[in-house]
Amino acid sequence: MKKKIAILLPYKERYTLNDAAAASIWVKDYLKTSHLNSQTTVFGNLPKKNKPLTNNFVNISLSNIKFKKNYFYTKKFYTIYGMSKFEIIEIHNRPESLIFLLKKKLNCKFIFIYHNNPQDLRYSKTIKERLFIANNCDQIFFVSKWVMKKFFEGLPYNFKNNCEILYPAINRLKKFPRKEKIIIFTGKLNTSKGYDIFGKAILKILDKFNDWKAYAIGNERRETHNFKHPNFKVIDWLPHEKILDFYKKSSISVTCSRWQEPFGRTAMESAAYGCATITSNRGGLRETFDNNLILKDLNVNALKNLVVKIIKNPKLLKKIQRKNFKNVIHEINFLTTKIDNLKGNFLTKKINYIKNVNLKILHISTFDEKNDHRLFNISIANKLTKGFIRNNHDVVNFSYRDFGNKFLFKNNLALNEKIFNISQNYRPDLILLGHNNVLNRNTLERIKSNYKTKIALWYEDHLIKGGPNFKNNLNLIEKNRDLIDQYFLTTFPNSIDTKIHKNKLNYMPIPADKNIENLEIYNSNNRYKDLFFALSHGVNYGKLKSKNIDEREVFLNELMKKNENLTFNILGYANEQPKWNYHYFKELSKCKTALNLSRGIPSKYASSNRIASLIANGIMTFIDKKTMYQDFFDNDEMGFYTNAQDLLNQLEKLNGNISKINKISRNGKKKYFSIFDNSIVSDNIISKTFNIKNKYKHIWE
Repeated sequence: MKKKIAILLPYKERYTLNDAAAASIWVKDYLKTSHLNSQTTVFGNLPKKNKPLTNNFVNISLSNIKFKKNYFYTKKFYTIYGMSKFEIIEIHNRPESLIFLLKKKLNCKFIFIYHNNPQDLRYSKTIKERLFIANNCDQIFFVSKWVMKKFFEGLPYNFKNNCEILYPAINRLKKFPRKEKIIIFTGKLNTSKGYDIFGKAILKILDKFNDWKAYAIGNERRETHNFKHPNFKVIDWLPHEKILDFYKKSSISVTCSRWQEPFGRTAMESAAYGCATITSNRGGLRETFDNNLILKDLNVNALKNLVVKIIKNPKLLKKIQRKNFKNVIHEINFLTTKIDNLKGNFLTKKINYIKNVNLKILHISTFDEKNDHRLFNISIANKLTKGFIRNNHDVVNFSYRDFGNKFLFKNNLALNEKIFNISQNYRPDLILLGHNNVLNRNTLERIKSNYKTKIALWYEDHLIKGGPNFKNNLNLIEKNRDLIDQYFLTTFPNSIDTKIHKNKLNYMPIPADKNIENLEIYNSNNRYKDLFFALSHGVNYGKLKSKNIDEREVFLNELMKKNENLTFNILGYANEQPKWNYHYFKELSKCKTALNLSRGIPSKYASSNRIASLIANGIMTFIDKKTMYQDFFDNDEMGFYTNAQDLLNQLEKLNGNISKINKISRNGKKKYFSIFDNSIVSDNIISKTFNIKNKYKHIWE
């Protein structure tokens, strides 16, 4: 098979078992599970007698070069192999090599991986250099958010679509290892890594707990630190696999760097192998795992006290160990799938399963079977499914709540196994989580690794401060955020304070369906009420919930208090029960105008899902100006108010002018379908998730 992909390691990187550093381990781990392994060649510089980590290695040897070694190394690669018609060249951590090859105008795609602070690397230190890389490299990966942040410092934008975080990863152990009373430090034995802090602290700890041992694995020829204790042993560099063996039996691991760690592989690995891992708060260390024991004060006493605390509390120590072992957030299968999918895109131009034919979509949402589909008219899930079908995709709907109702108690394991079994049979190209995040990490990883399935999530509830339950909503969608490819939210992304990376966040308008929103209320002659509004109290139980006053009720109370002449038809308010489907449409048809009022503080483009059932059914609709719907609709298509009094004043002016109301109603319905039809909204989900050309214009982007 033709070798289509070249991986160019840094000149000093030793791609061997005994000397492998971060970039070498990254490449080795990736290639071990990559289905593109046979099409890949790794280039590096090794002494001839050294055995490389993988068989697909080509040595670029240099002789009699005493300066600018990386330059001549890259030049030799270009001279001998640069014209070999590689379709992809992946370069690790040397911007100098990347820029040299970019300027040669090779007909291939370039992937660059930053393993260190971009501002510390030659040809990446200045804003001008990083701007050139951002604008000319096809894909840039960073090993942490911190590294990515350093790349964009000073640039005119905070991110680009070709820039993404791709964490180093590790294989999860199948069984929790047997632990011994061992404390371990791994890395260069210098002050930059905090070895002096570790050494001084460990002597005090071992004097207090003489049944414990400590190991330091590493060396440093430029600094000398002699910490002597019968239970403390310093070991020189070991092969990576042997270091992992130490993590298996160690109980506590310490990474107390003063240096701004780009990521902190030792912290990730030791935590994944069940160590209680202590880190400083430098660089990307916080991103290595979710349960870091953070040294707030980076000094000897702070480290000693924290270690002593967990040693004296064996139950706490075991709890931390088990938690770290169970919650591995960076796994190799995910890394491999992600970069293989990217390279697949580059190699095939269009991935064969996303040709403009049809995708297979498993849509996991609430389809309201338990309530006999009474909410079909406001169900985003139903409308999106129909939009996908109209765009020639195949869809299987799975109503997760209705499945859960089959069990006496909540059974999330049964649900996850059910979804995995469906995926085995259906082999979906996309799993779309609709207003939920019910799949656990193991299920997501199994599906993504086995079937190369994309995962996307849409969500319609409040996600900004001030909105009802916004913290719980945020926590829900942020779960397993590294495994979800794209998010589609009815809250405008720039308003959300979230851990999810911004390039995964997309705004999703409320879709309308021509078969559901099929009324033309502007043609009705039997409208005798001035304003319609429907509260959603009772959406679950069909009755008003006691003591459930929200901002909408405050607004309505003010509206009623100030009103003298107008007649309102308000459902779910005071003693009026909510109405659904047919009965809802019947009440709506009695009215001339409608109010779209959402819970929480009005924010950019945020709306309840009822907006489509109003304006798209041909009734003039009013909305708060703070929503900024003026970006989409003119005054002859929608009404905009600032407060209750302003709304009343506008209604008074319109009173009796039914021709103007009908004109606005007709224009609003036409505009809404032209920009927010469910075919358009569904198309946006597909184009963003699979990074393919959209069929329709998405004006909200």
